Amino acid sequence: MAESHRRRQTTRMRRRFFFNLYQQLQLLWPIFSAILIVMAGAGVVIGRIEDWRLDEALYFTFVTGLTIGYGDLTPKHLSARVLALVIGFSGIVLTGLVAAVTVQALNETSRDESDDP
Repeated sequence: MAESHRRRQTTRMRRRFFFNLYQQLQLLWPIFSAILIVMAGAGVVIGRIEDWRLDEALYFTFVTGLTIGYGDLTPKHLSARVLALVIGFSGIVLTGLVAAVTVQALNETSRDESDDP
């Protein structure tokens, strides 16, 4: 009996969390989109400057934006390196926004749960 109640409560909280997360993402989607467009655009420009294929440029953008930095692709030109910095900083901002949105959704879920009788 207690197990089924706990399972229903967990399911209800999970649904509230995803609902709150969806609401937060709707609010901040233009910002997320702008950051992703800047990152992808800078990556394509770096690919042109460094004479990389499109898949290599997007791979470099993904790895740099997530601040992984494997080092298998490195820009040689100064302008490409400056754009790589833009990608890196944009990735840090994007990661921070994702974390902030998730925390806000968790807070809203917690607040919703405490408001229920």
